[in-house]
Amino acid sequence: MGKFLVGAGCVLIVAGAAVMFVEAATGWRGLPGDITLRRGNFVMYFPIATSVVISIVLSVLLYLLVGYRR
Repeated sequence: MGKFLVGAGCVLIVAGAAVMFVEAATGWRGLPGDITLRRGNFVMYFPIATSVVISIVLSVLLYLLVGYRR
């Protein structure tokens, strides 16, 4: 379990760095369907569409991994 958590943490760090790089290089701020609220110096971001896409991709990957192990 410990190895899995360390591996998952490393994957999240790499994914976060990739997102930061893409945002800085292209100015991309998410998918259509993501909600951004701006009030003065306050910004709140709700990545609804991005969360759905990530959920679908992870579900397919896990389905393929579990099916491959059987």
